[in-house]
Amino acid sequence: MRTPLGRVRGLGSAKDGTEHFWRQRLTALAGIPLAIFFVIFVITLQGSPLEAVRAAIANPFVAILMVLFLGSGIYHMKIGMQVIIEDYVHSEGPKVLLLMANTFFAALVGLGSIWAVLKISFGG
Repeated sequence: MRTPLGRVRGLGSAKDGTEHFWRQRLTALAGIPLAIFFVIFVITLQGSPLEAVRAAIANPFVAILMVLFLGSGIYHMKIGMQVIIEDYVHSEGPKVLLLMANTFFAALVGLGSIWAVLKISFGG
């Protein structure tokens, strides 16, 4: 349904609001058990020597959970910032630049973080 003003302006549904909504909720839901694992992991290793921490991260189960935690959290962050940018930046030029910067920032942080976990996990 479109209002008469919406028809005149040519504004309507972008057809992807529901998809963003569900992705945001799913990554938040996935983040709950992963964050609990991460907090328990950090508390357990508090005060441990560096080699013990490296050995713990080298465990494949721990490394997989850490990568899932990072991936889910960073994707959740990217989607959230994208929604904020789309809602509050009204000029098209700055909006496009900010959306591109958001994507590149999330990719850079994600790849760097996951690379670090994998490097430690594989004994680097």
